[in-house]
Amino acid sequence: MLLPLPFSFYYGDSDWSALLIGAVITAVCGFLAFRLTKFERDLRPKEGFAIVTFGWTSFSLFGSLPFLISGHIPSFTDAFFETMSGFTTTGATILTDIEAMPHGLLFWRSLTHWIGGMGIIVLSLAILPFLGVGGMQLFKAEVPGPVADKLTPRITETAKILWGVYVLFSAVETILLILGGMNLFDALCHTFGTMATGGYSTKNSSIGAFNSAYIDFVIIFFMILAGTNFSLHYRFLKGDFKTYFRNEEFLFFISIIGTVTLFIGIFTYFQNYHSIFDTLRYAMFQVVSILTTTGYGTADYESWSSVTQIVLLLLMFVGGCAGSTGGGMKVVRIFVLMRFVFSEIVRLVHPHAVVSVRINKSVVPKEVLSHVTGFFILFMFLFAVGVLAMSTLGLDIVSSFGAVAATLGNIGPGLGSVGPADNYAHIPLIGKWLLTFFMLAGRLEVFTVIILLAPSFWEK
Repeated sequence: MLLPLPFSFYYGDSDWSALLIGAVITAVCGFLAFRLTKFERDLRPKEGFAIVTFGWTSFSLFGSLPFLISGHIPSFTDAFFETMSGFTTTGATILTDIEAMPHGLLFWRSLTHWIGGMGIIVLSLAILPFLGVGGMQLFKAEVPGPVADKLTPRITETAKILWGVYVLFSAVETILLILGGMNLFDALCHTFGTMATGGYSTKNSSIGAFNSAYIDFVIIFFMILAGTNFSLHYRFLKGDFKTYFRNEEFLFFISIIGTVTLFIGIFTYFQNYHSIFDTLRYAMFQVVSILTTTGYGTADYESWSSVTQIVLLLLMFVGGCAGSTGGGMKVVRIFVLMRFVFSEIVRLVHPHAVVSVRINKSVVPKEVLSHVTGFFILFMFLFAVGVLAMSTLGLDIVSSFGAVAATLGNIGPGLGSVGPADNYAHIPLIGKWLLTFFMLAGRLEVFTVIILLAPSFWEK
């Protein structure tokens, strides 16, 4: 909370006191909690799930203090919604006039993205070695994807490697955005949103406010990097230049971007833009933004044809690659499910054939197949329950679909009254808390949160 202070002073805003008070309250509570609690044995899996879930909740609680103290978001529900949306890299906002907010609060709002993108607990493991005891349980509970990719035997070293790559890419993108005409403040805020696949912008019109093809393509490139497994980036930087082309998930991820961009481009070319360059620019940006669950916008896709909106809605369920900062169900799970369905069809045709599901030439274990199938069923069940609940609260069916898909998938803008040109300010109070829960569940891979609701979890 101290990092936004220089911008607050530079622009002459009065929000510095709220940030400072929020920082002091957080530091005092954190110090007391650290001194008054003690835990000496290794963590069990269930404790790892609890620490991650309650950790993210408490970070969002304290993170909302600057908004509340400053009075710019006086409602606790709205402040918590905005902060949870930031830390979970959802990017759904209740602000109706973003540009009216002081610079310090806007910087803090974007910074919550950057911290939450790689994960608060992973950050803690990277900079606080004494939390390394039992750290793998926290890592497994938080890292997106069906299998946590442990790069080194020590979890703290893995966390440092991931954060090192994250910081490097963030620095490069910031420089490129400054070269494109952004000032340092806007460049940092939009880098935070891009690398975290978050989507908070300092402008009401998001990236479209800059009206720059250069900025659009820079952000497209880094959204793709952020939506890719970070372990691939690390191996590439170590000299394994073919690592991307050997990874079937990444190739499937790129093929989705190419295919859907071409599909949507055909419709928007004849109906909206009539220019190949503009069609490519706007279609690819929206496709990559939604697939990686970033949520930035350069065009109002609700003005496009219905079929393109349906395709974009389907992309909301896919998400980025495992081990990326993206949300959604993850590309690898969709890929595994497709292979699994195909293998079942082959098995029906050839009952005595030995058919296995393979990814990157390796057989996918049965327990992973069970986890992926269970995750898909639970994800879709939560989606259905959420749509029903939001419809009951008065939202139309399109807005209900869009709001739940956008929060459960950590995307931000949805469809209908929560589309790219709208916000979540009008959502009823209960609806905001329900969507806040979906943001947390989506960011922590559903099971991590839902398991806490099982009575057996609390049994000794």
